[in-house]
Amino acid sequence: MKEGRRRVVLAHGLWMPGASMHWLAARLRAEGFEPRIFSYHGVTETPEQASSRLAERLSGEGQADIVAHSLGGLVALQALRAHPALPVARVVCLGSPLAGSGAAAGMARWAPGGGPLGRSASLLHAGIGRWTGRAEVGSLAGCVPHGLGALFAGFAGDHDGTVAVEETRIEGLADHVVVQASHTGLLFSAAAAGQAVAFLREGRFRHG
Repeated sequence: MKEGRRRVVLAHGLWMPGASMHWLAARLRAEGFEPRIFSYHGVTETPEQASSRLAERLSGEGQADIVAHSLGGLVALQALRAHPALPVARVVCLGSPLAGSGAAAGMARWAPGGGPLGRSASLLHAGIGRWTGRAEVGSLAGCVPHGLGALFAGFAGDHDGTVAVEETRIEGLADHVVVQASHTGLLFSAAAAGQAVAFLREGRFRHG
């Protein structure tokens, strides 16, 4: 790691490869961070297995922050909950259904046993609950409704096509913000990247 650069571990979402985080990693690198991508198999690997491997990754090289998309945010917080001594100061969750996913619940009714959600179905359905960990967690939601989640969830309020804005809110967050982006678009949004950088540096998003 380059001298003076803060390490940031990036975790992708369900059905996405690690390469999906490359654009965001480049933005973070340009802002002076040292990004590292953590890859896992959201369908075939249990969240417990993924979070355990993430914990091993985080414990090896000193202080770190996390930026995680969708399911990756749940995996990250599960890792920190199971291993509270991990040297992680701040976590940014991008479109993560921290309060549980209505789309996942609807898909489970359509395809019992998890279907295309695989072994992550139960975590996506239940969410992470109230956050009481040491790390400061910022949750960033999108509100551009482009995606197939509405077919399964029947969203009543704003959503990003996959996750409702209200599903990204839980008790214990340090901050929450909404940007103009779809669920996948959060990975390529300059506004989302800027908000992630603000939270990593200051522990707060930019409002107004």
